[in-house]
Amino acid sequence: MPDTSAFHRKRRRPALLVSAAAATAALVAGLLSLPAAPRAEAAPAVFAHPGVTVSKGQLDFTRGKVDAGAQPWKGAFDQMMASRYADPNRTAKPRATVECGSYSNPNYGCTDEREDAIAAYTNALAWYLTRDDRYAKKSIELMDAWSAVIKSHTNSNAPLQTGWAGSSWPKAAEIIKHTYTGTWAGSGRFAAMLRDVYLPKVINGSHSNGNWELSMTEAAVGISVFLEDKASYDKAMATFRTRTAAYVYLASDGALPRTVPSQNLDTTAKIVGYWQGQSTFVTGLTQETCRDLTHTGYGISAIAHIAETSRIQGQDLYGTDVGERLRQALGFQSRYQLGETVPSWLCGGSLNLGLGPVTEVGYNALHHRLGIPMTNTQRLTEQNRPAGSNNLFVAWETLTHGENPN
Repeated sequence: MPDTSAFHRKRRRPALLVSAAAATAALVAGLLSLPAAPRAEAAPAVFAHPGVTVSKGQLDFTRGKVDAGAQPWKGAFDQMMASRYADPNRTAKPRATVECGSYSNPNYGCTDEREDAIAAYTNALAWYLTRDDRYAKKSIELMDAWSAVIKSHTNSNAPLQTGWAGSSWPKAAEIIKHTYTGTWAGSGRFAAMLRDVYLPKVINGSHSNGNWELSMTEAAVGISVFLEDKASYDKAMATFRTRTAAYVYLASDGALPRTVPSQNLDTTAKIVGYWQGQSTFVTGLTQETCRDLTHTGYGISAIAHIAETSRIQGQDLYGTDVGERLRQALGFQSRYQLGETVPSWLCGGSLNLGLGPVTEVGYNALHHRLGIPMTNTQRLTEQNRPAGSNNLFVAWETLTHGENPN
């Protein structure tokens, strides 16, 4: 069963299974009323820095644990420092045009861009935790190399590619700009790159699978924080609230999942098709569960990252439907990733596993900060420690968020 707790007890209903036939009957009878999209949150009056997924308080906590040799943080730190992303001899491979087709085929700079962005973030973390200038300089070197060259992203995967790389760049830049005691002469050019090359590609969202829009929105939110762009932040957060509600199903949504209005999913058949052919809906199911848990993990991770950034910026969404959807999505997916038998009504009785290192941020927020029991998510999280990188846009989250109270 999904993780359970007293959280939102007054709002919870028993687990609800809804068939496509019942949903169709409700539509015909005019009884189905989908709730209005949840309201967006406003940008803070003053942005907090560093403030994209990781705060100064979280970094200080992590640094103290690593310095003390405490686990799991020391092991996670050692894992990060032994990775290729912390290689002091790494050389950036920027391109003016990054071309990414479906599943990165063709792959002209796609892997290089994503991994250089993760490396920039890795070295920024290494700087903060060690205070060794060499890591800060390497992070700056990587960011400067790309900001001097890149002009565009092209081909069918361009929006997703921009979202993935655009999620890592501002995490690195936030730490360097706001904590490094040296100079970063190229910070203005880097900001221009984010504003002119990345933000326009992600700010208007996507009509594709939900993990696309969630990853793109994560990039838009992080970039908006770095640029202190309140209008873009507000727009991205509005997209986030609508898409999250349409990505994770709760019984309280009604007979059918919520939808993104612009997608025109206005019949049961369209919705079932969009949900990978799944016609029975249960709390914690996501729009891509029946595709595979890997892509589902991308969506769940982006939800957690945006919620964490919003909390750092002063508006805590974990107590809203966002937190409830995240909790249920983590619990539902975790139980099957752990090996529970898949019932016949779920995805034809078979799931493609591979959730990835995506549970730490949400688990820490909901379990360690809010005290919510999350048995399945806890077991999977602890089993997978230290969480590494998915080599796309997730990296080192046992290190930064494992049991972190800040």
